[in-house]
This record gives sequence, structure tokens and C-alpha cells, in this order.
Amino acid sequence: MAAVAEKTLDELTLTQSFDLEELVDRQALGEMVESFYDLFRVPLRIFGEQGKLLADSGAALELYRYLATLPRARAAVESVVSDVKSLQPSEDGQLTHACVTGALYRVVAIRYDGRTLGRLILGPFVPPSVSELPATLLELEPELDLEKARGLFERMPRADEATAARLANHLRRALDLILFSGHKALLTSSMHLASVRESYRDLSDKTARLQQAYDRLKELDRLKSNFLATVSHELRTPLTSIIGYSEMLVEGIAGELGVEQRDFVRTIRDKGEQLLELIRGLLDLSKLESGTFSMKKAMLEIEPLVSDVVQTLQPVARKKMVDIEQHVEVGLPELWSDRDRLRQVLLNLTENAVKFSESGGSVIVTARLGTMDPDVADSDGVAILGARRPAIEVRISDEGIGIPESERGRVFDAFYQVDSSSTREHGGTGLGLSIVKRLVDGHGGRISIEDNQPQGTVFVVRLPIKRATLS
Repeated sequence: MAAVAEKTLDELTLTQSFDLEELVDRQALGEMVESFYDLFRVPLRIFGEQGKLLADSGAALELYRYLATLPRARAAVESVVSDVKSLQPSEDGQLTHACVTGALYRVVAIRYDGRTLGRLILGPFVPPSVSELPATLLELEPELDLEKARGLFERMPRADEATAARLANHLRRALDLILFSGHKALLTSSMHLASVRESYRDLSDKTARLQQAYDRLKELDRLKSNFLATVSHELRTPLTSIIGYSEMLVEGIAGELGVEQRDFVRTIRDKGEQLLELIRGLLDLSKLESGTFSMKKAMLEIEPLVSDVVQTLQPVARKKMVDIEQHVEVGLPELWSDRDRLRQVLLNLTENAVKFSESGGSVIVTARLGTMDPDVADSDGVAILGARRPAIEVRISDEGIGIPESERGRVFDAFYQVDSSSTREHGGTGLGLSIVKRLVDGHGGRISIEDNQPQGTVFVVRLPIKRATLS
């Protein structure tokens, strides 16, 4: 049924343009014909609508083999065979055609669902009433060996016309069942193929639309990054001047200020520095997204870096009455890292821990030797396979409000806020953790979030150790 794929469902169900060989397996048809011959010893052939032989009992009768050696007899037999193959029986009828040997052929139309699909040809067989070769054969072929021909004639299959008619009807009914089963299978297969083609077409359309949407979003993201980088760069220059002049005003370079005036200028300077920090974040994020962010890596120790971060945030922590501690394991190996960028990571995480802690709480920064999953790339961008590898693990824990588990996968998205309401208690732009995540990734590391029971959050940063530092 390989031809099924060539036809549409409409062709098979509406125009009915199927062929006999599409409905019936030729091997199975051949086995049926051979079985018929084994039972009744009458030759049988099945032809398609265009005269193509589909099945043959393979019985070569000895009389006909002998006649094929005689030129005139062979030509006469071939003419009979040609006539038999061209016979067109009526819709429900059968035709009988005589051979020069006195044998008969019975031709039966194979019809299904109102269409003629082919023909059954029974024979040649000899009616029991015929006992001698016809005289016409002797006249046709003078070189005929009469004794030999008579002996071979006696071995011809015997059947009367009534028996031949019953055999033909039996074969036709058997073929009806086979054709019905084949047609059912053909329709089922065709409907399945039509469904698959339709699904594939829908999927292709959806894929094309998704690709267009993806390309559009990618272009919009690129334009957004370029816009942020351009605007941030243009804002930074005048903002630096605003901060500089406000500092000069506070120092009295332009004349002495009153207490209230000095407070106002300090507010201007503080908000300007806050805005400048936001602009720096936007520039960093834009560079990280575009892949133009460069790192200057060198070997460094983690303990001085942790101490620097803790000391920097001590005044803020004391003002908020939050204890901040550090615990660094002795003898940790050096890291291959960009000191300024790693400091930015630890400073951001620790500052967040202090900001979200309540008065009287504590923040603990711990550094120790740990391990990393093998599916994390190392600092040179080479995939690490096999067992878990050594890493330095920095944990920043607080006793603050914590981060719900459902939100932990999103806090690293740019501009995302767990509390996005306009009345939220804690400020921020939502850029810090996004930049932190990209900087950690740039070091070949991993950052994750854990609970700090009974309350609070633990940020865990794991940074791979270069193999050379372990020797």
C-alpha cells in the first residue's frame, strides 16, 4: 500500500480512484491463488483493471508447453489468450471462451463498491463431455504428434461449466471480503496520514509565527539595550556635574550655607549618587547582555575580599542595629577572578541582607571549601564532566523577611521585585541580583537561594577553583 501516500483523503473517499493492487497485498493474493489451485487443480490468474497480472497459480499445463513448440499452434493459442484477456464481462456476469484445444476459459469481473477493478480468469479446463482433441487443431497444425497430444489432453484439468461458475462465485465472494478489509485499512491509513499532514502544517505555521515573534522580540531587546546604554551614558555626564557641584556647595566653596540649606544640598547629592548608581547598573546590564562586558581576572584570596565587604557595610549595619559577622575557613585556595566584579557580587548580596533584616537581626558571611555540580562550566568555559569538583562556597545569610520559594527563580530577572507594589517598604531597581547572576556566570560559578530557618534567606555563591591552585 505504498501508493496510499500518493492519494489524498478526498480521492479515496469521494472519487474512489483506488486500484485493486492498492487494496490487496500481492503476496497474500498470490498465496490465495496457489491455495485455490492446490484444492481444485484449475489454473487461475487475476488481472488488474489495466490488464496487469497480479497473481498466477503458476501452473504450466503440459499440453500447452508442447503446443508452444509448434509455430502455428503457438500462434493460435496466443491469439486465444489475447482475446480472453480483452473480454469485458457484464457487471454481475461471467463469460466463457473456447480455446483451439477444446478447453474453456471462464472470465469473471472483479467489482467493488460499484467499480470494476479487474478480472478473474479460470482455465483452461476441459468439460467432462469433451474427450477428444478438436479436428480444427489437427487441421491447424499438420506437424502435431497426435498420440502425444492426446495423452497430454487427457491430463488436462476437468470441470463442467456449472462447477466453474460455482468456483468463480466462491472466488468473487472471497475477494469481496479481502477488498473490504483492504479498503478499510486503506481509508484508516489515509485518514491518519491526512491528520498527520494537517497537524504538521499547523505546527509549521505556529513554528513560523513563533520564529517571527522571537526575531521581533530579539530585535526589540537589542534596541532596548542600545537605548539604555545610550541614555545612561548621556545621563551620567551631567549627573556627575550635579553631584560635584552639590559637594562643593556643602563644603562652602560658593559661600556659607545655612543648616537647612546644607540639608537640602546633601539630599540633592545623595539622590544624585543614588541615580548615578542606577545608571551604572543599567550600563553594566547592557554590557552583560550584549557580551561586551570584560573582566580582568587574576589570582586572589577570598578572605581579604570578604573582610573589605563587611567593613564597608559595618556603618550601615550599625545604623540599622544589625550585627554583621564573617567566618572564613583558614587555608582556602586562591580564586581566578576579577576582584572588582567579585566584590560587586558580595557587596550587593550582603547589602541586600542588611537592608531586608529587622533591627536586632544578624547577617553572617561565610566562606568555606565546598563542591560544584559537574554540569557547570569552569572559568575557561570548558564543560566539567564527571564527579563534583572543588569550589569555594560563600554563604550570605540573614534573618529578614525571606524569599518565597515560588519567587526564587525570578528574582534574578532584570527589574523584577518580589514586592512590586507602589507602597513597598524597601526600595531598589531590581537590577542588582540580575547583574550578580550574570557576574557569577561569567566566573563559571553558580548562585542559588536557600531558606534560613526559622526565617530569612541564604544566598549561596559557588566559584570553581582552578586545578593549578590545588597542587
